Amino acid sequence: MTRTPSNMLPLGTHAPGFSLINPVTGNSVSLDDTKSDTATVIMFICNHCPYVKHVQTHLVELANDYIRKGISFVAINSNDVENYPDDSPEKMKDAAKEFSYPFPYLFDETQEVAKAYQAACTPDFYIFNSEMRLVYRGQLDDSRPGNNIPVTGKDMRAALDSILDNMPVSTEQRPSLGCNIKWKD
Repeated sequence: MTRTPSNMLPLGTHAPGFSLINPVTGNSVSLDDTKSDTATVIMFICNHCPYVKHVQTHLVELANDYIRKGISFVAINSNDVENYPDDSPEKMKDAAKEFSYPFPYLFDETQEVAKAYQAACTPDFYIFNSEMRLVYRGQLDDSRPGNNIPVTGKDMRAALDSILDNMPVSTEQRPSLGCNIKWKD
């Protein structure tokens, strides 16, 4: 596992569109299908990364807390499944069911969506406002596997609460840190 930080896509970037397969339903899901009039959270995650496993339960809790407030969530797996079969669509379906993901978990087979978002690691988080402009990118919180800091989601919660309170999101943002996205050769 290579500790890789976020690339920190420039704030204000318009959300790149996508249409990806949801292995749970077999249906294609687009950005337009998932976006919210309040805010949209896009997460690059996978099944095998210890950094994702460390926060997985909290991601479900975070999404459940904010979906009812009008914020939408979508997760995307862009890893090379040929070399990392634990991230296959079948295993994605299993993870989504096991953890009761309240958000679509989409497969970016071509890795074009990860490239468009300049995603670098799992987990990598992006929050877009009602105009689909990037207002937050970075870490969930300071917790990492083995650092004994509890997972709270404080950084993302602060950004989401600012949006809900019609306040500007702080531009002081720390990169996420996780496993590098497993790019195809």
